[in-house]
Amino acid sequence: MSNADDDAIGLGGDDGDADAGSKKKKGAGFVMLLPNLLKFVAIGLGAITVVFTISVITFNILNGSGKSQTTVPENEVWIGERPTYSTFNAIPVIRANTKDTPPYSVVVDMVLGYDLNNSTAATELTSRLVELQDFIRNYFSNKFQADLQPDKETALKNDLMEKMNRLLNTAKIRTIYFKQLSTMEM
Repeated sequence: MSNADDDAIGLGGDDGDADAGSKKKKGAGFVMLLPNLLKFVAIGLGAITVVFTISVITFNILNGSGKSQTTVPENEVWIGERPTYSTFNAIPVIRANTKDTPPYSVVVDMVLGYDLNNSTAATELTSRLVELQDFIRNYFSNKFQADLQPDKETALKNDLMEKMNRLLNTAKIRTIYFKQLSTMEM
């Protein structure tokens, strides 16, 4: 056989080597591509791991590691929904002196809450505004500075509310909000 026949069959030495070299180049291209492909896969997995870790840490920080974010003070227990009240905020800031020696100056700015359905309460509270001011001033003048501390505020509100409800005819005060309750030594 001749060289031409060998070439047609693919048995030729020179051309066969050329074909083998081209097959090596094709295989070598995939081998050269493999490290780059693995590098991008590793970067992608690393990025996913970092994002997942940051998300879990952030979620745990914001949720306080599973602790409840809602706390109910020990002295106030609510069952069901908290009631909504109409408010009477026409009472001006009241200043008084305590029974202490030397006396403390007390500054009280308060809002009264009454039932939403009670249409006569606002009228009665408005008509007795001066009487309420005098009563509140007198109430705080008969207190000691120790009675006006933040830890005794709930008892103070309950006592004041009870006494104010005895003063009123039809209106019933359901809650008291202190916008300011401060004492200062004179």
